[in-house]
Amino acid sequence: MSLTDLADVADAEAPPGDEPRRYPMRKALAALALRLHFYAGVFVAPFILVAAVTGGLYAVAPSVESIVNHDLLHVNSTGPARPLAEQVAAARGVEPNLALAAVDPAQRAGDTTRVLFADPTLGESESRAVFIDPQTAHSVGDRVVYGSTGALPLRTWIDQLHRNLHLGETGRLYSELAASWLWVVALAGLVLWWRRSRRGGVRRLLWPDRSRPGRRRTVGWHAAVGVWILLPLLFLSTTGMTWSTHAGAHIDRLRQDLSWTTPSVHTTLPGSGPADAHPGEHDHHGSHAVATGDRDGQLDTVFAAARSQGLEGPVEIVVPATGANAFTVKERRLSGVLSQDAVAVDGSTGTVTDTLRYADWPFAAKLANWGIQLHMGMMFGLANQLLLLATMIGLLAVIVRGYLMWWQRRPVRTGQHASFGRLPRRGALRRTPASLLVPLVVVAAAVGWFAPLIGIPLLVFLAVDVLLGLRRRPRTGWEQLSHTTEPGQAAIHLGSKQPNRFRCN
Repeated sequence: MSLTDLADVADAEAPPGDEPRRYPMRKALAALALRLHFYAGVFVAPFILVAAVTGGLYAVAPSVESIVNHDLLHVNSTGPARPLAEQVAAARGVEPNLALAAVDPAQRAGDTTRVLFADPTLGESESRAVFIDPQTAHSVGDRVVYGSTGALPLRTWIDQLHRNLHLGETGRLYSELAASWLWVVALAGLVLWWRRSRRGGVRRLLWPDRSRPGRRRTVGWHAAVGVWILLPLLFLSTTGMTWSTHAGAHIDRLRQDLSWTTPSVHTTLPGSGPADAHPGEHDHHGSHAVATGDRDGQLDTVFAAARSQGLEGPVEIVVPATGANAFTVKERRLSGVLSQDAVAVDGSTGTVTDTLRYADWPFAAKLANWGIQLHMGMMFGLANQLLLLATMIGLLAVIVRGYLMWWQRRPVRTGQHASFGRLPRRGALRRTPASLLVPLVVVAAAVGWFAPLIGIPLLVFLAVDVLLGLRRRPRTGWEQLSHTTEPGQAAIHLGSKQPNRFRCN
């Protein structure tokens, strides 16, 4: 018995006029799971396949980036580091017409300092970075960096490939479709495999029977590998939806309503009155404007104040737009960095005006941060990246074997061209007890509203299923007779005793 042989629980459609026999709850659930798994597997799996390939590339992108850009990220100079003001002055010599946004001081000897500038010609979340040798205060190059992790062009290109295939907002629909359906396909498959292998215990659930030939062996590997990677897939699906367009908007609103958003330090200085509390927006108008040289000269004071507050890891110093705001110093989101403490510092006095410890974040905000780190392969460094890569390879194997199962199930007749695999037998919905069907419809409607790229394809699957059912509906007796090739053959058919072959209406 194979996975799609479970279609036998969905018997062929009852003859017209006959009342379909209701299934027990478990059989009904298996029949519905089979049909959902089949349609989603056939039509959505290509999108999941692309997401798996691009996701696997992105999983190892941080390690590849560090190798490809070694000359930008590391130097061979020795000796004490120059003051940050001198390093920023060197960077300003490279980009004299851009406003300073932030500084990422070198963490260890041999690392470079990043000086970030706001460039209005760049896209959203992009900055112009000049890399400075901290020992000599000389530039070693400049690049466009992206996001809170400061991704360099290679990793950014892979990121955008995974996110939207470089097709902009329209392309994001592909990744949202993949993320939205991945957990549905995975859980439906688990229901089917559990139903088949439950008598064999955990070993049968986790390990295929390699003695089986042909399609049954394919089914075993397809299902067992799916179980191995089930938890990572559910995690990636859930976290991936947070970046999506439609479901992501609902998730953002939910987080705001429940106060689960990421907190931030208050940067408005005491006595300055209402001011823009968002640093890095380079509006140099107003009575609190600070001269560029004064602001650059305050960087070392601000950096020392942050170190005195226990921010010992890699940090980013965000430069305020006006004198009404404090500098923000926050721990960078880098591979292996788990905490993200932040402080606000008055650049003119070095006084810490506000402190935000990662330990004080709401638990939901911590979960969101951990999810982002894990999804991006940055929480546990190389081990995290290898786990994601292994998961993506396993997902590719599951998808390929899924299509192979469909091909192996095709009806083969001598002298005829081989077709694709057969559809699961019909009648599951009509035989599902109302006590199961009604709650499922309600849940499907709620999920479809929250994640439209689940709801809309589900309606399409239902429409396709109905059309195929109408096309394959058994012919009436007169319709069959109209297709006979000889006039006398009709009398032979009418006089034969072959029940259930056709019905005259």
